[in-house]
Amino acid sequence: MTVTRTARERARAELTQEIKDEARRQLAEVGAHGLSLRAVARELGMVSSAIYRYFPSRDRLLTDLIVDAYNAIGEAAEQADPGEGDPRDRWLAIWQGTRAWARAHPHEYALIYGSPIPGYAAPQDTVVPASRVALALVKVLTNTEVRAESDVPPELRAQAETLTKVLGIIAGPETVARLLMAWTQLFGAISFDLFGQYVGSVDPADAFFAHSARRMAEFVGL
Repeated sequence: MTVTRTARERARAELTQEIKDEARRQLAEVGAHGLSLRAVARELGMVSSAIYRYFPSRDRLLTDLIVDAYNAIGEAAEQADPGEGDPRDRWLAIWQGTRAWARAHPHEYALIYGSPIPGYAAPQDTVVPASRVALALVKVLTNTEVRAESDVPPELRAQAETLTKVLGIIAGPETVARLLMAWTQLFGAISFDLFGQYVGSVDPADAFFAHSARRMAEFVGL
């Protein structure tokens, strides 16, 4: 059943999008810590009081931008996965798709994987979107299990079991631990690349990134 929005609802949705687009533009200039609802309103020709009808606080606007960024990078990872074929090729495709999005949207990437924003605490709304890249990788690992489960420390084993319940997946604690290591390597490599940490070593980092992805595929049991 198609739900038709009223003209007022459409207008509100369009202005909400304009506010977020302007906020993203300002992220490139002043960073998340300098983002201001008043500055966004001024650039859009709105009186400052009007913008609060759309976003009651700067933190609410930040949360929307963060959720949008997590969903966008998650969608990029999911769309990069061909869904069939050699699992190692699928794994590499997800890594490459995630990196490509980050390189195309460096300021939005920095918003979710850069320095913490002073005074801002991410709400529960961000948890599910933030898991999309990891779940895309988990999907490739279906029916794959690594060995040495007995080597997992008790505390980590308990954490891994909790995580499998939260994510709704079936995997042993060592598989979960190795997936977390690979997930950390993925975003660590992207961050090092975007923030200039590879300059003077493996810059450009394309070959190193692809090599890391393949080695991590082996590490998780593909």
